Amino acid sequence: MEIRARGARWSYRTLVAAASAALLGVLLTPAGAQGAPRPAHDAVKVSQPVHSYADAVRESVWVDTGLDGDADGVSDRVAVDIVRPAEPARQGREVPVIMDASPYYSCCGRGNESQRKTYDAEGNPLSFPLHYDNYFVPRGYAFVAVDLAGTNRSDGCVDVGGRSDIQSAKAVVDWLNGRARAYATRTGTTRVTAGWTNGRTGMIGKSYDGTIANGVAATGVRGLETIVPISAISSWYDYYFQQGAPLYDSGPEWLSDYVESPEARTRCQAVQQRLVDEAPRTGDLTPLWDERDYVKHADRVTASVFAVHGMQDLNVRTKHLGQWWDALGDAGVERKIWLSQTGHVDPFDFRRTEWVDTLHRWFDHYLLGYDNGVERAPMADIERAPGQWTTDRVWPPRTTDTTTLRPAPGPSAGAGTLGRAPARPGATAAFTDDPALDEDDWARDIDLDTPAKAGFVTRPLSHDLRLSGSSTVTVTATPSTATAHLSAVLVDLGPDTIRDYNAPGEGITTLTARTCWGPSTPADSSCYRETAPRTADVGHTVFSRGWADLGTYASAGHGRPLTPGKRYTLTVDLAATDHVVPAGHRLALIVAGTDRGLIDPPSTTPTLTLDLARTSAHLPLVGGARAFTRATTGAAPTDLAPGRSRPDGVAELRRTPPIPGERS
Repeated sequence: MEIRARGARWSYRTLVAAASAALLGVLLTPAGAQGAPRPAHDAVKVSQPVHSYADAVRESVWVDTGLDGDADGVSDRVAVDIVRPAEPARQGREVPVIMDASPYYSCCGRGNESQRKTYDAEGNPLSFPLHYDNYFVPRGYAFVAVDLAGTNRSDGCVDVGGRSDIQSAKAVVDWLNGRARAYATRTGTTRVTAGWTNGRTGMIGKSYDGTIANGVAATGVRGLETIVPISAISSWYDYYFQQGAPLYDSGPEWLSDYVESPEARTRCQAVQQRLVDEAPRTGDLTPLWDERDYVKHADRVTASVFAVHGMQDLNVRTKHLGQWWDALGDAGVERKIWLSQTGHVDPFDFRRTEWVDTLHRWFDHYLLGYDNGVERAPMADIERAPGQWTTDRVWPPRTTDTTTLRPAPGPSAGAGTLGRAPARPGATAAFTDDPALDEDDWARDIDLDTPAKAGFVTRPLSHDLRLSGSSTVTVTATPSTATAHLSAVLVDLGPDTIRDYNAPGEGITTLTARTCWGPSTPADSSCYRETAPRTADVGHTVFSRGWADLGTYASAGHGRPLTPGKRYTLTVDLAATDHVVPAGHRLALIVAGTDRGLIDPPSTTPTLTLDLARTSAHLPLVGGARAFTRATTGAAPTDLAPGRSRPDGVAELRRTPPIPGERS
């Protein structure tokens, strides 16, 4: 896979392969932090490693999905590889299941070390990727690794988040609960039942795998007790487009072809062609995309949800997290969230000890039924600086209130102002789309009168200002051509030390030492390379962004040609975040055209004139308008050294344990 660097930026989309590789996990995310023993929890019941991992039952079954995706006249069967403790089976006791359904077990591998499943000469499973089997099987769980239809040893076809993908995993949950059939071989007639499990299932996975967990949960399937989606998609349209603006220059057919088995590529050409025909590059919403929108079915979710996402994930952007999180909240779903400063990175690879401990307690509670208090712990853990975390009892905090800020002309050429007062009628700002520039170029030149952006800034803040949740920017613009794309970004202007999410590793560097998470066998090691934060000293931080095709002004799912010289109004959705702009820094809003490397340019090169009196930003400020007024009045501190102060209303900062070999 070829990845092309764009100066300091690590490009996700200049090549299709690069974009999809990140989703696949081929852009490796370095392994975790500190491998110390899991902290003890006094007087709290905790599952213990009392079962033999070496003697665990390892088997494969093929579950009938009830679909015939490849139209061969035979119902598709998906391969399910299982590792489970032998002792409960001998003693007549049932165990719960941790399941990762993935298209990547053969083509691409999982985790920082690109692990794949392996088998012995008879086709029996020998090794399973990641640490879930090594750590949890000795503690009385089964681990189930499902090959999605069309991948590895499964029948059927990959349809990139559609019915076939979701049914591949849902059918396994049904089988675990006695509602579906499974067989001992791919083509045989010998039935296999899951009498060893109580059916209580938790799904977990990063990227595509976590996306499948979201989709299965949105079916409301009985027996799925919890999901842990990591950097997961909630709507496939929003992966390939945002409000009509194309984010990648290829559609889902490329990803389907990449992950499918060689046999599936031959028999699934009709499915591939549907992915082309029904997902036009115009950015229009079609029934294909509607089928792959899990947000609209959040009210069906009965499983608890522990969501994890990197706030600087430019692959599966946090728009996916924000809209899914909000919809789950509206549906009354039990939720927990971790937000890191990383890009597309697994928490095992940036906060390992705390992650394994928290995940252990989460599964103990929701799958074993232990009353360990995990559901009463603070809802949110948020990384404020590399390795420094705060907690919130509820997320976003209850005092968060959407506050409208207004751009206006500045006193001189350069950046305008950003405040509560609207601009005078007739005030304008103009920019010309320059596809050679990106958000960092705009932010670096915020105070200069450059032609490619319109920037607006607050005065230096006298107090910290925290944004928590999803923002929108309403733009009224007059284009000079028949097509135009818009970018809107929020920027923290001031020095800081952050995880270098633009570099390879996306905020992580991999070390040589390893830590072990459970017992191993000769074929399946539980030991993984440690990591350390990869940091960068910066003068500004873009912390939320959004894009749109101005042609979708009348309908979010259908673009139309623009009339040059005519005024249009459009609201751009920005990615969810939780960011503190420290005292002494400035908050900036930038509106521009093509964000190089993140959206495609339009077919023309428009100049857009903003009507500032009809343009506004709607930001989720903790403390609302009063907090903004407080932060933008009074004297600002003069010390602008990098670092974060503790924002109001959150727990004290906590430093992760020192990494072996790293200076404390």
